[in-house]
Parts: sequence; structure tokens; C-alpha cells
Amino acid sequence: MTDGKKRKILAASSGGGHWEQMMAMRAAFEGSEVFFATTIPGLLKKYDISNGLVLPDCSRDSIVMSIKCFFSAFYIVFKLKPDVILSTGAAPGLFCLLAGRLMGKQTIWIDSVANVEKLSLSGKLAGHIATLWLTQWQHLSRPDGPHYAGAVL
Repeated sequence: MTDGKKRKILAASSGGGHWEQMMAMRAAFEGSEVFFATTIPGLLKKYDISNGLVLPDCSRDSIVMSIKCFFSAFYIVFKLKPDVILSTGAAPGLFCLLAGRLMGKQTIWIDSVANVEKLSLSGKLAGHIATLWLTQWQHLSRPDGPHYAGAVL
């Protein structure tokens, strides 16, 4: 940032492959104040992340957990007031992006490398929310998005 202040980033993702991709990008956040949010508390300790946050896991199959995750994501974004919200997926990260977008923040979605044939449902929805919408597969990119800028893994 130009005023000498560190850029504050919220990097949110579900566990598993989404989290592994987020961790692969960790070096790119150097020089920023980064807060990681995930759905599996043990991952924060495993990666020696002391300022991490835990989101409830959810999917389209569980409306109650999705509502809980939605409100948790909004609370986290409201509390942290990040400059940028980044997600590699899935629904919990999408809720963080939605909260950030409603608060006028920059939002970045990077669809999972596992989605070779088509975008994930969250990835499709992210196209309506994210200020930067990316895919890791060139053949899935379109002029109006998602865009391809390379693969994380």
C-alpha cells in the first residue's frame, strides 16, 4: 500500500485441497498482514499459524450449517476489516468474498485446480461476486471470466 501501511489480507478456504493450494501461495503474501481462515482447526496449528480463524464447514447439502457459516464469515470480515479477501474455495470462502464485496473490499477467487472439466458451483457463483475471478485451467477461461493466470500447483 502506498501510505506505508501493510495490506491486510484475509485468505479463506475449506480444508483439504483448497487449503493446500492456499498454503502453496503463502510466500506471495509476504510483506502483508495475513489472516488465514479455514474449516479445520488443526490445520492452523499444523502450519504454525497463530492468527488464524476457524469457519464452520458447510455445503449446499446443509442449510443450517450454511447459514451458520454465512454469519461467521460476515463477522470475521467485519471484525478484521481486510483490504483484500482471497479464496481458493469452497462455500466458506465464497461467503467471505460476499461479505467483503458488500463492504467494498477487493475480492479474489481462484477456483480449485481439481475442477478440470468445469468450474465448481462456488466458482460459478464467485463470478458474480469477486473483483478478480480466476481459474487454474486455461481451457476454462473466458473473456468475461474466469481468467487464467497460471496454476497454483
